[in-house]
Amino acid sequence: MRAMNELQRLSEKLHIPSSVQEMAAVIYRKALHEDLIRGRCIAAIVAGALYAACRFTKTPKTLNEAVEASVRDRNEVASAYRLLIRKLQMKMPIHDPLDYISKIAEKAGISGEAQGLAVKILREAKRKRITMGKDPMGVAAAVLYIACQLKGKNVTQKEIADASAVTEVTIRNRKKELAEKLNLIAN
Repeated sequence: MRAMNELQRLSEKLHIPSSVQEMAAVIYRKALHEDLIRGRCIAAIVAGALYAACRFTKTPKTLNEAVEASVRDRNEVASAYRLLIRKLQMKMPIHDPLDYISKIAEKAGISGEAQGLAVKILREAKRKRITMGKDPMGVAAAVLYIACQLKGKNVTQKEIADASAVTEVTIRNRKKELAEKLNLIAN
């Protein structure tokens, strides 16, 4: 009962759809059935299960967002997530940077016009397989920055870094790589 109350609280705080919340409850119940909860913090396991459900359903939520909503620290939640994935033998899909573009743009106040261009740039980068193995949030932030530059929008790397929770260095590195490989002229 405590676990389901915590799951409800986290889901409301993160604005998680009920279908994803139900999947997290199923993951938690499987962990309970496999006796993975004993000796561990319920809140951390619940947060880990919710993050796993988000990943599995491709709901664009980061581990850091799950940690911020949780009452536990990052190490506990990350450890619980890894435990659930390993012991329940879950195969996690890889996040698509496309899922993060509108989220970052909204936080940074970037126009729809620049978002559209960012999506075009990202699709071309994916077609050329430039984004493989890269952090999806970093790639999304970089293509948004490039799109803003190309559209003449005055948005700084810091503003996008703050909105995306990646470093300015990551944005610079991804931007440089994308600009070179896609022959984009972006300062």
